[in-house]
Amino acid sequence: MTSEPKVVLVTGASSGIGRAAVVQAAAAGHHVVLVARGRNALESAADEARAAGAASVLVVPADVGSDAEVASCFAEVSTRHGGLDAVIHAAGVVAYGRTEEVPPDVFEGVLRTNVVGSVNVSRHAVRWFREQEHGTLVLIGSVIGHIAVPTMSPYVVSKWGVRALARQLQIENRDLRHVHVSYVAPGGVDTPIYQQAATYDGFLGRPPPPVDSPEKVAGAALRQLRHSRKRTQVGLANGVMRFGFSAMPGVFDVLVGPLFRLAALDGTRPVEPTPGNVLESQESRNALRGTASGLVRGVAANVKAGLSGSRSSR
Repeated sequence: MTSEPKVVLVTGASSGIGRAAVVQAAAAGHHVVLVARGRNALESAADEARAAGAASVLVVPADVGSDAEVASCFAEVSTRHGGLDAVIHAAGVVAYGRTEEVPPDVFEGVLRTNVVGSVNVSRHAVRWFREQEHGTLVLIGSVIGHIAVPTMSPYVVSKWGVRALARQLQIENRDLRHVHVSYVAPGGVDTPIYQQAATYDGFLGRPPPPVDSPEKVAGAALRQLRHSRKRTQVGLANGVMRFGFSAMPGVFDVLVGPLFRLAALDGTRPVEPTPGNVLESQESRNALRGTASGLVRGVAANVKAGLSGSRSSR
């Protein structure tokens, strides 16, 4: 470690990108604060942080969709550390299904975690940073927040909301030179979020290729603490998707349905409708990585299973 340890709070800390960020922050010698809904999975991640060399580890179970719980979390950080240098907000949930197919409580649950949760965490982080006149907030968005895809209606809406929030916060905090708001948008990432997702489409999802590791995205988030950028894309295909959506919308709309079903759904395992982890945590399934399969193998399996139809592109 080459600099003074920072106090870094990570939401979604028990799984995927958040868990990777915890370990990397710990390896850099920082004080890490782990926030997620379930204590058991958080304690497992905390053990990894201690083993990686964290200056200290604080576990705070909290649902980011509850402002009261987020407020209590920040109060606990204040009691323990007095200061806070960075917040990496990686908490998020996914639901598959068309707008009319996803039950209202599940649709609202995705918005509650992904949008309201982002607002809650940002509200308390920015208030703290403005008072001390320094700090970095990193919001983990998605390339999905720049495009639209079929059968992911709640997630698409929520990630557009996260991107809008990041931009709004950047404008609102221009007056303080050392208060930074960064937005990191990954493409497909190998995390458990797809296996834990709610689904009303008949199939589980999987990360669309090319698939990056959670460590790569976490690394991009941690770099914002040293060299803050307003916007960072992580994913080789992000630029192509964004260009197609904005510059060739007609072509994009025709192709996105069939391509999405071939590459981003698992057509080999039909499943019954389920709310997944949207309404409550599935701690036992939290982990650093998911079960991503190779592009060729996955597409071939979907073709064999007959998932190349265009129901989602109608």
